[in-house]
Parts: sequence; C-alpha cells; structure tokens
Amino acid sequence: MPGLSREVVQRLSQVRPDTLGQALRIPESRQPRSPCSGVRRPFRGCRARPVTSSNSGTGWRGAHGVRTPTSRSRCSSLGDLFSLLAQWNARINLTALPLEVPTDETFDRLLIEPLAAARQVPDVSDAWFDLGSGGGSPAIPLKIARPALRLTMIESKARKAAFLREAVHAVGLAEVKVENDRFEEVALKAECAGAAQLVTVRAVRADSVLFRTAELLLAPNGRLLLFRPSHSAEADPEGFTRLSTVRLTEAPSTYLSIYRRCSAINIVG
Repeated sequence: MPGLSREVVQRLSQVRPDTLGQALRIPESRQPRSPCSGVRRPFRGCRARPVTSSNSGTGWRGAHGVRTPTSRSRCSSLGDLFSLLAQWNARINLTALPLEVPTDETFDRLLIEPLAAARQVPDVSDAWFDLGSGGGSPAIPLKIARPALRLTMIESKARKAAFLREAVHAVGLAEVKVENDRFEEVALKAECAGAAQLVTVRAVRADSVLFRTAELLLAPNGRLLLFRPSHSAEADPEGFTRLSTVRLTEAPSTYLSIYRRCSAINIVG
C-alpha cells in the first residue's frame, strides 16, 4: 500500500492483522493514508472495509466476504462521500444508520449494496433516474462505479436535495442532476417521460404509484432496479416483467429485483 513508512511495513509484517480495524490499533500505523483514507476512524471493529491486494486490486469487502472490486480513485471517492454524509447527518437526518461509530450493516447498506448492484448495470451513457434519493445511497456509489451513466436524482425534501448537490460537487461527479421535487411530478414532465433506460429505487414503498411512475419514466424495455430487504415471489406489477432477483449482501440478506418495462403506455398531457 503506498504511503507506508518502512517501520510501519515491518510492524504490519510482524503482526499481520486480519482487518483494517486491527491494523489501526497497532502503534505507529495510524498516520499513513490508504486509497480510501477519506473514511476516517470508522473501520475499527467492522468487518466491512476497503481492501488492497496485490492479487485482486483495490475494492470493498462486505462484512460477510462479499467483495466489490473498484479502482483506487473510486475507492477514495467512496471514502469522501462517507465522510461528507457523516458531517451532514449530524445536522439533518439523512440516514438512521450509525455513522460516527458505524457498524458492518452501515457499510453493507450504504456502500456494498450499490457496488454489488453495479454488476447488473452496464457502464454506458444511458439516462438513469433514482427515485427518493435521500442520503445518496444507492445512487452515488453506483454512479461512482458506473460513471458513464447520466444520473438524475429525485428528492422532494429541500435539505436532502442540498446535500445531494454538495455530494456531487465534493466527489466530482459529471453528468448528474438533482431534482428537488416529487418523483410523481417529475415523471409527468415532457422531457422526462419515456426518457430513461434505468430507474433505481430503495426505501420507497413499492406500491402502484411507484410502479406507475417508473413506467412513465422508462423507455420501452428499460429496466427498474428495486433494492429490497427480502425476496418475495409476488406477481409482476402491471407493465413490468421480472427478469431476476439477485442477493446483494448476507446476514441480513438484501436483494435486487430487476424488472423490464414491457408495456406501451399513453401519456396524457
């Protein structure tokens, strides 16, 4: 790992810690900055962490071994995002997950899930809407992993929308817009209707309003990615066909259901 002094390398070679948390408790090993040094303090005691290996490169490993490779620059961007989220969350409620002393679930939920979902998303210049973006996950980590996508985050609460704009600027993302509006209203705009190849949703009630909104936003054969805490075998919603459901994390298990918009709709304006 670049930036480590000879003394620290020797000390790490002697102790051989299994996690970054153990490494941080070794005397004289706290000063060097890792490729993910934007995330300060929080890995102590957590199994979810950034990892660097000469064999498999840089990436994030979830609490239960789910590894999500990414480049060093993107790993650093994820660290910067987490730090900014922790700062803002002290002032406004962006997430109920603990950030000052984060748990494995914190990292799995905020970072590992969207990075695992990126395996299902090609890195192409498609239009993408994220509904109810809130604290920026899964949208921003997924955008970091798939930078070619053209992202519009929709958030109805003004203060959360302000955080999203600040996060986009801080992380240095291109081709990103933030709409401070209800997603039902955005879907009725002429320039948005039928414009998207991808819609993502998490922590929004999966009811008829949501599916109707996604249907309005998506072009024919566009895909809806629904992050959910459980896998259910309910019937496909009207206008969609479920392509697959994949597991993103374990203990607790979380899933990604992937739907394809299959109907032709009439947009009344």
